[in-house]
Amino acid sequence: MATPDRSTRTRRAPVSLAALLVGVVFLIIGVLGFVPGITTDFEDIEFAGHHSEAMLFGIFQVSILHNLVHLAFGVAGLIMARTVPLSRLYLIGGGLIYAVLWIYGMLIDHDSAANFVPLNTAVDWLHFGLALGMISLGVFMPRRIPQPY
Repeated sequence: MATPDRSTRTRRAPVSLAALLVGVVFLIIGVLGFVPGITTDFEDIEFAGHHSEAMLFGIFQVSILHNLVHLAFGVAGLIMARTVPLSRLYLIGGGLIYAVLWIYGMLIDHDSAANFVPLNTAVDWLHFGLALGMISLGVFMPRRIPQPY
């Protein structure tokens, strides 16, 4: 049996690369949520709840909890990108979580205690896009490493 050369051993299946990149993006967003200036009204950030006035990029309402969830989601992506089955689980499962968050955000009163994350309209629609994107990546990205010609 032939032993794979070094370049084959270090390459990733496209679905694993997608999970890795999504994880990195979540880590970056989680960190940026704690950076004054990139997050406007940072001095008004709350741990959780709809009273947090901090806005990532001046658009997306965030809280300390929200930023910590992004960081945790990023770490999960880095860990789960190690294997194809875990990469698919991360992308599809994470996409389903974001679909639930989108529905939740559409149903609750954003000015109520039910808005513990916090969510605003921009965050709701971002969650919809994340759900579609992550599920699509998990379902349609190739699961095998492309072979050189």
